[in-house]
Amino acid sequence: MNNNPPMDLSRTLRVVVDQVIYLPQAETPPDRPHCFAYFITIHNDTDRPVTIKARKWVVTENDGTVIAVEGDGVVGKTPTLPVGESFTYNSYHLLATSGAVATGSYLGLDGTGRRVLTRIPPFEMRVPEMQSN
Repeated sequence: MNNNPPMDLSRTLRVVVDQVIYLPQAETPPDRPHCFAYFITIHNDTDRPVTIKARKWVVTENDGTVIAVEGDGVVGKTPTLPVGESFTYNSYHLLATSGAVATGSYLGLDGTGRRVLTRIPPFEMRVPEMQSN
């Protein structure tokens, strides 16, 4: 990657959080007992292909704890999104508290080698009332 700051393509490389599901039946460690699956689609509405190279998540739990996660690609892949196409995936977060807000960004390269950035819109993960006792 080059050293120029990434272009912010939030308006044309769009991220949609399609669904967030609480999974009370999931096996979890005692210190993070709440599992949430999330489903995300990245839409390429730009005029050139974009390859997603990295991601950064910031999860703020109810008690104020902030967890930052950075890594290569998305769910072990570095998808290339042709113009007008999208990439859909699902993953999960494990929480220590009964709720959190997650947000973040994806970094990539467009078809000309320029770095691009798009934001993951904030979304909530909340244990349903009947489950949080």
